Amino acid sequence: MEDKKIPNTLFLSTYPPRACGIATFTQDLIHALEKECGCTPGVVAINDGAYEYPPEVKMTLNQYDPNSYLEIAQQINVSGAELLMIEHEFGIYGGRCGEYLLKLTKLLEIPYLLTLHTVLPNPKKLQHTILTKLAEGCRKVITMSNTSVQILKDVYGIDPEKIAVIPHGVPEIAVEDREQLKKEIGVDGRFVVSTFGLLSPGKGLEYGIGAVARVAKKHPEILYLILGQTHPVIKEKYGEQYREKLEEKVKELGIQDNVRFVNRYLTKEEIVFYLDVSDAYMTPYLGKDQAVSGTLAYAAGYGRVIISTPYPYAKEMLADGRGLLAKFRSTVSLEKCILQVMRDPKLKEKMERNTLKLGQNMMWSKVAENYRSVFREAISCGEGAENAGN
Repeated sequence: MEDKKIPNTLFLSTYPPRACGIATFTQDLIHALEKECGCTPGVVAINDGAYEYPPEVKMTLNQYDPNSYLEIAQQINVSGAELLMIEHEFGIYGGRCGEYLLKLTKLLEIPYLLTLHTVLPNPKKLQHTILTKLAEGCRKVITMSNTSVQILKDVYGIDPEKIAVIPHGVPEIAVEDREQLKKEIGVDGRFVVSTFGLLSPGKGLEYGIGAVARVAKKHPEILYLILGQTHPVIKEKYGEQYREKLEEKVKELGIQDNVRFVNRYLTKEEIVFYLDVSDAYMTPYLGKDQAVSGTLAYAAGYGRVIISTPYPYAKEMLADGRGLLAKFRSTVSLEKCILQVMRDPKLKEKMERNTLKLGQNMMWSKVAENYRSVFREAISCGEGAENAGN
């Protein structure tokens, strides 16, 4: 019988109930590992406030306190953990560009792995230095797209042998009949386009709204669902300015019947429900360097037609007839893509089949198995190095 256990592992990450995409990702991965491997990794939660964490959170790191990084490193060293899995994005660690994280890794006495949620092709000097140092010290660098591998090699000088590509996971929830669900929520006969996630100006939703306004003149049955609350960091600094700006734009364009806002942090079940209802999923993002999008991954996992601006992750995910790419900051280009899907049911069906085929390899059970393999490889390659040195 195959041994499915993983090394005693801690995750360093944001974690629910903190509202953060990386927090949700980490929780989903830990639960998948628990299900597939029969053990629950512990968590070192990156704190920016007061939260009531679940039992798997063993320690909390004060994001903005440099001394906390030193203290947590020592606690990890004596915790009995064999491996630390660091979820990395520059904005979730303290200091300039998250530089405090290097204080922790410098003191670590156990091996660590690095999962990159952002891979910048044109980093600032400090961002380049931080990521290069983190990569030098770790056993494996995990990225979620093949596009990022070349960037990590060419820009950061990371050996491709050190890089593992593991797709973003998707929850395994049964899909229900789309037309029946539309009837249940009173949108039967509508062509539903959706976008979900934490709202921030970088999401480019004003362009999505502009495109829907243009489509509505020809097809009044279109309905655009904007799902999710304002990003907590944005809300703390600017309040609800961005959402209010979007709502005002809807009124100005006279499309109140074509755009609906669901202003709350969605559960995974709610996300899948709305994806089930959707005829197309749209990410009109403004960032040209986005290495991964959890929301787009979800849409692909459930076989939705995806309309997106051409950031690297979208280009990779939408290749081979899995969706349509629109120009950045262009309502006209987004409109053309929406109309193409609306007016060609056969194309829509073909794209859904192509996307679902890819999505089946993104279910958390398969993703967890990939992580298990990388964890065990990271430990065994270290043992080999130690034996070679004796």
